[in-house]
Amino acid sequence: MAVIVVVVLVASLGDDDESTTSAPTDAATEKASQGEKQEPQGERADLVRFQLDDRSAAGITDIWAVWTIKDSSSKKSDYSWEWEAVDASGTRLANGTELETAMQPGQTARGEYPTTLKTAKGVKLNITSFNHTAS
Repeated sequence: MAVIVVVVLVASLGDDDESTTSAPTDAATEKASQGEKQEPQGERADLVRFQLDDRSAAGITDIWAVWTIKDSSSKKSDYSWEWEAVDASGTRLANGTELETAMQPGQTARGEYPTTLKTAKGVKLNITSFNHTAS
């Protein structure tokens, strides 16, 4: 009986994925729609898009992290994820934490966050932690 309680308790806490993976982009979504096989990502697949958007103009640097997340569960959900931006040599240039709360089943949210990056060229986004909690 105690084992069942522990399993139920762990399942109700949600996904707490601490592995580092590349952030999803529009290109990844496009490849999947064209039939190319992609690695299964579980609940992390709810983060449909996470990429840099370079809005720089007139010599002023303005680079944002933008995302789209969709609650594919059957319950109201909270999402949080940590990310890092690294250059080609693996040097961390920026990092942050994003949060979307009280999402209804099937609901999509779009968000954006300003960064301190000086350029988006050659910069790769990684998801370093992803948490999904359904209530």
